[in-house]
Amino acid sequence: MVKLNKIYTRTGDAGTTGLVDGSRVAKDAAVMQAIGDVDEANSALGVAVVALGDADTALLRRVQNDLFDYGADLATPPGIAGALRILPAQVTALEEAIDRMNADLSPLTSFILPGGTAAGAALHLARAIVRRAERSVVHASYEADLNHNLLAYINRLSDLLFVYARWVNQSGGGDVLWVPGGVHQPA
Repeated sequence: MVKLNKIYTRTGDAGTTGLVDGSRVAKDAAVMQAIGDVDEANSALGVAVVALGDADTALLRRVQNDLFDYGADLATPPGIAGALRILPAQVTALEEAIDRMNADLSPLTSFILPGGTAAGAALHLARAIVRRAERSVVHASYEADLNHNLLAYINRLSDLLFVYARWVNQSGGGDVLWVPGGVHQPA
């Protein structure tokens, strides 16, 4: 269990931060950018959970916990025995949730705009932030040997959030469809 008695340590005042193995990296290193973007994605999921109100949010809470595991995985160089890693079962769990929700949805006939209900919009925003985190993880993977499950998980997570937003919006007026040229057509 994690125990934090002191929030500030002053160890990062010179622009570095520690990884799980005790090594230090620049706070703007690619792996730290990825960790920060994953943290932001997790915060956006917290906003979505609040926007969902009384709805069952167990799936999103599980994902939030997974994202803490994800950050620990990113912060742990390869070869550390007993390290917390994202596992194939976590990717499979996302796929199963996507399939369950998608079975209730009508096929897409257009691209959709982020929006709909407040909860749907929050899920779309979280999806966009997850996509940014995915780009950061891809970039970090060019510089470090990362667990291959990290890329699969974050890719599935953005898919899950897209489907989840559609699923939530179906009971609140439906998806907001893209109309090419829309209101910008000359009269």
